[in-house]
Amino acid sequence: MLYAESSAVLAWLLDEGPGARIRQILSAADVVIASDLTLIECDRVLIRAAALGDLTEGDAADRRAHIASAAANWHVLRIGAEVVDRARQPFPGDPIRTLDAIHLASALVARTAVPGVALLSLDERIRGAAQRLGIPLQP
Repeated sequence: MLYAESSAVLAWLLDEGPGARIRQILSAADVVIASDLTLIECDRVLIRAAALGDLTEGDAADRRAHIASAAANWHVLRIGAEVVDRARQPFPGDPIRTLDAIHLASALVARTAVPGVALLSLDERIRGAAQRLGIPLQP
């Protein structure tokens, strides 16, 4: 059971760095939970990459379709009041950036619904705070 944070999902989606390993982890997970924020950040990166010429519009469209197909099998956690309330509170290792706080709050909310959820992230700041919160990490 995984909460998939955007840094990991983007590595998979863009086939960068440990993207192949992230793909394996996502494929092997029985449950994948992602926040609205993860999907928003993925879309924004694709839009920015196409606008800057780093991806063609066709490549960006293919990757949007790929993330949409994968996310159709994921549990998407909405950024609701519980996530917002937790994100507004301190985290170990503060200062934590706003979007990171939303990811951490989402992972904590996911753990209340599904005990044992691990955090799939490549972002060292998020990983450090999650570790201090007692959230297991992947990879």
